[in-house]
Amino acid sequence: MPSVAPNDAYTPSQVSAVTGLPLPVVQKAIEHRLIRPKRVRTGRAVQRLLSRSQALYLVLEARGLRNLPLATRREIAKAIEKDPRIDIMTIPEGGVLHIEFKSARKALESSIRRLLEAEQMIVSDPEILHGTPVYKGTRIPIHAVADMLSLGVSIDEILEGHPALTREKIELAPMYAKAFPKRGRPSSSRWARHRSSRVTKHRLAV
Repeated sequence: MPSVAPNDAYTPSQVSAVTGLPLPVVQKAIEHRLIRPKRVRTGRAVQRLLSRSQALYLVLEARGLRNLPLATRREIAKAIEKDPRIDIMTIPEGGVLHIEFKSARKALESSIRRLLEAEQMIVSDPEILHGTPVYKGTRIPIHAVADMLSLGVSIDEILEGHPALTREKIELAPMYAKAFPKRGRPSSSRWARHRSSRVTKHRLAV
């Protein structure tokens, strides 16, 4: 059974997917204590969960905030945590730096909606490929489709081989795969013969 996250709680992989930042960059932000995730125990495992405000800060990191001094970035992160609805922040940084949050917040909400759409089109059933996440109504693993795209296979080629899919479902595959990475050793063929793998999902907040 997939674990369910509290509202507005996201794994580092999910935040990486919705912000566009590589996962190591998200992890580095945590290591530098720019953001401080909550630690939640699920069974024997302990997961780090980020808030939506922390995800918003990371959108700004993706937009160039990483070029500012670490102390300034911490100040901005704290301001967002203190007031998640903040619109504009002014900082004396080599002059006057104005930070506008509205467009970043809008982009984050759009990405979260797309990831929710991706999650809703997938099912993980022990009776289907031993629980490998597949597109609903098919036996097509979504990670296999993401692998095909990463190998340079075009959407049209995938549609030709898998007419049960749609262009939108294929386009969402890389985001889903980034948010919910597959576990275990990869199969010898990355997509022609996709074998099942155990996947632990952490559902998105609605």
